Parts: sequence; structure tokens; C-alpha cells
Amino acid sequence: MSKNYHIAVLPGDGIGPEVMTQALKVLDAVRNRFAMRITTSHYDVGGAAIDNHG
Repeated sequence: MSKNYHIAVLPGDGIGPEVMTQALKVLDAVRNRFAMRITTSHYDVGGAAIDNHG
């Protein structure tokens, strides 16, 4: 029986977005290598949340 994983993606401010982009590439490689069921949801936090949502 395979587990499903749901991961929240919270890039934050500063270098967060750049780091998260690379982390998601690693996660995708892991997902493909081990045939894992992984879904992600992206959320704004920090300054990005204020800029986008007030």
C-alpha cells in the first residue's frame, strides 16, 4: 500500500524563492526515482503574502 504525501511549499522572502525552486527539482527527482505519490500546494508567506493579499 503506497502512501500519498502532500507538501506545503512556503518560499518566503529573500533567497527563499530561489532555494524553493531548486528544492522542488530535487523533490521531483525523488518522486520519479521512487515512484512516490507527492502533491504540493503553494502558499505565500512573509512579504510576498503582504504584497499579494494586503
